[in-house]
Amino acid sequence: MPARQKISAVDTAWLRMDRPSNLMMICGVLIFRERLSYARLKHAVEERFLHFKRFRQHPVQTAAGAFWEDDVQFELEHHVVHVALPGKGGKRELQTLASRLASTPLPQGRPLWQFHHVDNFDGGSAVVVRIHHCYADGIALVQVMLSMTDAAANGPPAMPAPAPRKERKLRTAAADDPLGQVMQPLTGAAQMAMKVGSMLVEKGVALWQDPAKAVALAEQGGALTTEIARLALMQADSPTRFKGKPGVGKRVAWAPPLSLTEVKAVGKALGGSVNDVLLSCAAGAMREYLTAKGDDVDGLMLRSLVPINLRPLERAFDLGNQFGILFLDLPIGIENPVERLYAVRANMSALKGSLQPVLTLGLLAAAGAGPKLLQEQLISILSRNATAVMTNVPGPQQPLWLGGAKIESMMFWVPQSGDVGMGASIISYDGRVQFGLITDRGLCPDPEQVVARFAGEFEKLVLTALLAPPWTGDLDPAVAEAAVGLGSGRI
Repeated sequence: MPARQKISAVDTAWLRMDRPSNLMMICGVLIFRERLSYARLKHAVEERFLHFKRFRQHPVQTAAGAFWEDDVQFELEHHVVHVALPGKGGKRELQTLASRLASTPLPQGRPLWQFHHVDNFDGGSAVVVRIHHCYADGIALVQVMLSMTDAAANGPPAMPAPAPRKERKLRTAAADDPLGQVMQPLTGAAQMAMKVGSMLVEKGVALWQDPAKAVALAEQGGALTTEIARLALMQADSPTRFKGKPGVGKRVAWAPPLSLTEVKAVGKALGGSVNDVLLSCAAGAMREYLTAKGDDVDGLMLRSLVPINLRPLERAFDLGNQFGILFLDLPIGIENPVERLYAVRANMSALKGSLQPVLTLGLLAAAGAGPKLLQEQLISILSRNATAVMTNVPGPQQPLWLGGAKIESMMFWVPQSGDVGMGASIISYDGRVQFGLITDRGLCPDPEQVVARFAGEFEKLVLTALLAPPWTGDLDPAVAEAAVGLGSGRI
């Protein structure tokens, strides 16, 4: 029998979270301005991606639990496949391909990942990557992908993968507990969250079904109990066409990139962070889309699930899922772009120091250790109060090469759980920021119409920044140069 290894409770939860309407795949697109050969891509995958032995294993679910099992008949050709774009082979065709792959389950009985090689995209190449979420979270997979790249066309490696560790092959009980790996100051809260999560699963999420119990819990005082009660009493966000019962088909789209230094300059001028600016632009793009559809948008609030990393980056190569969730309200009902930016900033500030990420990680771990039916109940209850998943990943700020070809841009989308029908992704790379959406085809069949409005929302903030008071304090030289560009109207 092939060698087996127990899958952690959190990773089990992600494995069991698959639905036909929401596949638990992290999907990404890498775009190259030149041709990337299929042979060079296969070599990079074999030498660097498969450096992580986990990717030679596939998950197996049994009555005794879920296990990683070695694929004794592993063949690389099943996982690195060539596809060709029809017609002009442009952005529209690539988005259609990525949409189809995001809607298609990974083949069972093999390791759950694939690289789709496209060598006829717009005079260059593209690679569509699909990896099941049970292998790792987005932060870990970004580090894995970076370990496959070079700092120049012919090397050296941009980020060499660490040497294999014996303990990575057989983890201790403490290492298998994701809450045991949360940063030390949160250890006590994490242990309590695990206990509370187990209680909720055992009792069939009765707390969420009885608001009076949640109120009584809040009255006990304490940060963690208050957070539990807040989640239990949370009301659903505003109904929009983005919210509803998702189907199988998905649509993906991404916007032209923005200059990261210019985004920083706008944020500095208006007193917000880069994240505040980008989230405000995303909210504005959604508002404008709904307005164009004739929908009433005044006063609408869209709640997003925001993944928060809960481990040091140096542990990312251990793979697995170790992140929690924040529930962030996006004020799409606010028309004024600056007022909306300040509302986003206020909502983010209110969540600083929140125990929501630790608590949601604990709930997910407990759910993965309990019966699947109760896990599905819990996921449905948590997801019904949100419309989207929004992820912001800081990528490398220098150009990278894969298989001798320079990566021009990159985009990714994380899966949505329960009945959440939209995922928004922001990633920075090589001094630029890219915004992308994945939507349910039945709810929002044209996400390209949303992302097309993202740059316009940024321009509104640029115009406001032109009238802002001069910057005070020290500025990063690149940001200062961008600020001069704002003032001279270059962007």
